Amino acid sequence: MNDWPEAWSDDNRGGRYGRGSGSAQPESARVMRQVRRGQPAPPGQAPYGQVPQQPRYADGGYDSGYNTGQVYGGGRGGGDGHGPERPAPDWRRRIKWTAITMVTVLVVTTVATYFWADSKLNRDVDLSKVIERPEKGEGTNYLIVGSDSREGLSDEDKKRLRTGSSEGKRTDSMMILHTGDNGPTLISLPRDSNVEIPTFKGSESGKTYQGTGREVKLNAAYAEDGPELLVRTVEFNTGLHIDHYVEIGFAGFANIVDAAGGVEIDIPQDIKDTKSGADLKKGKQTLNGEEALAFVRTRYALAGSDLDRTKNQQKFLSALANQVATPSTVLNPFRLYPTMGAGLDSLIVDKDMGLFDLADMFWSMKGVSGGEGTSMNMPLAGSAGGNLLWDKDKVKQLVQQLNNDEKVTVKGD
Repeated sequence: MNDWPEAWSDDNRGGRYGRGSGSAQPESARVMRQVRRGQPAPPGQAPYGQVPQQPRYADGGYDSGYNTGQVYGGGRGGGDGHGPERPAPDWRRRIKWTAITMVTVLVVTTVATYFWADSKLNRDVDLSKVIERPEKGEGTNYLIVGSDSREGLSDEDKKRLRTGSSEGKRTDSMMILHTGDNGPTLISLPRDSNVEIPTFKGSESGKTYQGTGREVKLNAAYAEDGPELLVRTVEFNTGLHIDHYVEIGFAGFANIVDAAGGVEIDIPQDIKDTKSGADLKKGKQTLNGEEALAFVRTRYALAGSDLDRTKNQQKFLSALANQVATPSTVLNPFRLYPTMGAGLDSLIVDKDMGLFDLADMFWSMKGVSGGEGTSMNMPLAGSAGGNLLWDKDKVKQLVQQLNNDEKVTVKGD
């Protein structure tokens, strides 16, 4: 067998690249051994110039050992093609760093949420303008006010919610929530309660207006000079120190209910009231914002009028607080943040009110509905000229128990 194709000589091979070239330049990425004719082949190898026997295919693969990695470098480091096994994963280390990452994300999210929520509080009420205040007792007292403000409502909303179009705003409901070591106590103050307007300082003018013994309905105090005079009037007529003030209007109330996905409540009787727009059947059901607003505003369709309405308001607010505090709301960011946003945008609070105070208030209201506290109306002794008269002896006893943070034993109407 000739070493080269027919008619080729050594001269023909000079200077070209190819198998057996004497040039120093490689044929490919690896350097080929220089082959010279006439030299004997090393033992065990094919003679120089002859093509070595090629590997055979057996069952679809190589059978000559070329897949062991010895030639192409595909082995793991051992002559048999098997290197040392990879070390087992360090699960403790992975769990540790996963936990650290999760805690870090949780902390950052919590801090960011806190500052976002705190920035949304409308701290518009300055209780430092209230003069001649009673001494602070044990526990914390919140004055919670529902106003009939139409702010933020379009003409279509006013028609749909049956709110009317009255200018300004008045108090539609007023409650005192006491929190302490003996459970929460929620006390409704009927807006037709007969009270005396005391000496007060104007919230805008700063001018002092001397009391003349003038007696009016409680909601007139708010209409006359806003939240500061209302707080001053409640403190003067009860002797109870108010620590914080919280107010919400019609639009805000409906928005919170809708953002929470509605509120489940057991309605004690069929209610149909053309003035509030309520058309509700007796029994347990979930109310949306529009239905909830109609429910808490209804009084003409109730036998006890305003007194029955205050009981419904207490019941619903407690149910709302309970709904907001459920895992389905707290653990669901797509419901939690809209609910928080709707609530914080709607509330008007005093300048010293913080998020922890607000959380304490909602948590305590949840406790009232859970049977951990007491709900009642202010004790009454009758009426005069359409105004409801408070039972002064019972009110004095009630305030004393609240100031001392004792269990409330006084019964209201």
